Amino acid sequence: MLFNSFIFLLAFLPVALALHALAERYRPDWRLPLLVLLSFVFYGWWDVRFVPLLLASIGLNWLVARAFLARPVAWLIPLAIGANLLILALFKYLNFFADLANLLPGAALPHLDWVLPLGISFFTFHHIMYLTDLRAGRAPAFGLTKYALYIAFFPQVLAGPLVRWSEIMHQFDERPYARADAMERIGRGILLLTVGLAKKVLLGDPLSVYVNPVFQAAAAGKVVTMAEAWQATLGFTFQIYFDFSGYTDMALGIALLFGLVLPQNFDVPYRSTSLRDFWRRWHMTLSRFLRDYLYIALGGNRRGLALQMAALFATMTLGGLWHGAGPTFVAWGAAHGLGLAAGVLWRKAGRTMPAVLGWALTLLFVMLTWVLFRATSFEAALAVFKGLFGLAPAGSAFKWRTIAIAAAVATLGPSAWAAVHKAPPSRTLAIAAAVLFVVVLLKIGDDANYEFIYFQF
Repeated sequence: MLFNSFIFLLAFLPVALALHALAERYRPDWRLPLLVLLSFVFYGWWDVRFVPLLLASIGLNWLVARAFLARPVAWLIPLAIGANLLILALFKYLNFFADLANLLPGAALPHLDWVLPLGISFFTFHHIMYLTDLRAGRAPAFGLTKYALYIAFFPQVLAGPLVRWSEIMHQFDERPYARADAMERIGRGILLLTVGLAKKVLLGDPLSVYVNPVFQAAAAGKVVTMAEAWQATLGFTFQIYFDFSGYTDMALGIALLFGLVLPQNFDVPYRSTSLRDFWRRWHMTLSRFLRDYLYIALGGNRRGLALQMAALFATMTLGGLWHGAGPTFVAWGAAHGLGLAAGVLWRKAGRTMPAVLGWALTLLFVMLTWVLFRATSFEAALAVFKGLFGLAPAGSAFKWRTIAIAAAVATLGPSAWAAVHKAPPSRTLAIAAAVLFVVVLLKIGDDANYEFIYFQF
């Protein structure tokens, strides 16, 4: 079920909250098992066939952790991490690697069109974070219930944020509704849920009308005019922001309703004045993961400039591959790796840049590389790039109003997290949130329900 669906908003979530409140009050020892059960019900709603995969993933990784603590064999954790990545590769990258192999003369590997289990990239990375920290002596042992909840907690199991065990495990032991700020947390959770839902439904989804037809035309080999190319590129720049940040706001808000604080994932990234600043603000938990568990492991900035450049490029290229099993995603990640490497060289040369120019160049770079992210092939991306750079007919009827509103909200306003936590409790705010929630529900009832973009990753 989607966060932006009636079945979730009007049935699953109210029932889950009611059951959680009853358990918290009368049987606190049932609270965590109940949340695990609710998480599996939520996950199984999509496709019950993948529930055994999630169960097995949790059980086997937990057993590996227990075995390592009982007997810390050096190869056990790397083997487990490799097995996790192998399973991810089998479901997500098998056809991608088959296509690469088929480039060799005489190779003719078939496609195995397996259905990609939702959230597999995210829960695989959660396993890797915990197992890596366990091997380094930073993580303790946890019971099966706590570990299962860490991996499968339903607000974040499908599309994050990527939560470190150290950020949430200690919260499982709390009595969330006995806290002095319990009602404040619930209020802020409702606000985050409402704002995130509005960002998705009122800002992100309408932009798809400006974006999808253009990229579909490019994929079909049609000429994309200059007006269409800029409309689609600008539209997707803000569509993906409101789609994914809206999901994250909802996830954080829902978690707060259950007494759990998840980490912030967006901090007005389109106000960044450098590419490094952008990745500190965009999908912040993924950026941390790539930095701490990949970039540093590859040497980071500790072994000379050449290795640092290579580590940046490899990290971002693999980050692009994580987003999608296609060459355009790899190219998108590689482009960001090159951009970050250029930024390192610029800073090491002692050069500076006016903030306004840095912002303009960063936003332009991010927008242009979004074309690679969105296009289904290099040919489709090239058709859009030709339009962007004036190598196609000028066209007409550039639809700018919705894009302009989205751009103003994304670049001028605060993040939802900051706004919700700075807003003082008031009756006016409560009424405004209730009215906004009703408006969004009416909009959901009128329009098609769009799946979240990051569900495909």
